[in-house]
Amino acid sequence: MSTPLELLFDLVFAIWWAWLNYTWFASAYAVDDVLFRLLTFVIMGGALTLAAGVPGFFADGQSGVLVAGYAIMRVGMAALWLRAARHDPQRRSIALTYAVGILLVQLLWIARLLVVDPTWVVVTFLVGVVLELSVPFVAERRAHTPFHPEHVAERYGLLTIIVLGEVVLATVLATQTALAGGGGGEGRSPGLVLLVVGAFLVVLSLWWLYFRREHVDLVEHRHGVWVFGYSHYLVYASVAAVGAALAAAVEVATHDAHVSAQAVGWLLAGAIVVYLLTLGGLHLLGGDPVARCLAPGLVVAVLVLAVAAVGPAMSVEVLLMGVALVVGVALHHVLDQRAARGT
Repeated sequence: MSTPLELLFDLVFAIWWAWLNYTWFASAYAVDDVLFRLLTFVIMGGALTLAAGVPGFFADGQSGVLVAGYAIMRVGMAALWLRAARHDPQRRSIALTYAVGILLVQLLWIARLLVVDPTWVVVTFLVGVVLELSVPFVAERRAHTPFHPEHVAERYGLLTIIVLGEVVLATVLATQTALAGGGGGEGRSPGLVLLVVGAFLVVLSLWWLYFRREHVDLVEHRHGVWVFGYSHYLVYASVAAVGAALAAAVEVATHDAHVSAQAVGWLLAGAIVVYLLTLGGLHLLGGDPVARCLAPGLVVAVLVLAVAAVGPAMSVEVLLMGVALVVGVALHHVLDQRAARGT
């Protein structure tokens, strides 16, 4: 039987990958006519079906409803590529490769429902992921789809904001629950206030660090575009992990959690470090100097890991990590200002 963490990874990959494919396609071929809208609605319907299959997925490790939802999303995507093949003769081979590749991989996901051995469940999933990720490489190997860099960069930024919003929502809901129940620990004490302030600093800092520069140049980069597109999985996954850690931190602070404060602290610190290093790598790819890309992130990474290692009270731990991120923002700002002045 797969672990809950493996199941969560499977689920997150499915949603992110379907979103990514649609976003890049729409930047090149969105015509906003009746058929395009209808096929988009089909993909959305698949997403809702996938969501309906989540409970069964976590209960049994397999879910026909979830796979059906993902298949609906991907078949809708294949239909969009077939339409592009019809109306763009110059790039017909690219569009057909996308359509055929997407449909073939769906056969694997459907056949995977018959697998019961835990080892083969993992193996077939990894094979499916590799095949899914390979379709764009195969399709774009000789010619390229006319993606719109500004549109793609904007869409990635908007999704980052949405995921950060989910972090805020998760923290607020956890705090409301703690206040409503009184909490067995810091429920209505200043400690919970410190935790909320720290969480707010974390979210604002993550937002600031992502939007401290434009990302259009990365999308325009012939080879870097692949890194930009795929590495954002780490950006979104790390932000989501921050949200989960902050919600758990509230429960730890009120003595309502079933996990240790140490585990939550390491989860929060690890998620922050992954986020910082991923952004630093992306900006390095964009041509930024190493000092501006990585130095502030490494400083903050050391600080948050040190806080996790010391393991103070949960509220203090979150606050200190928030302050460490603010320090990172300040360092980036100083370095950016010096670069702008040419000093």
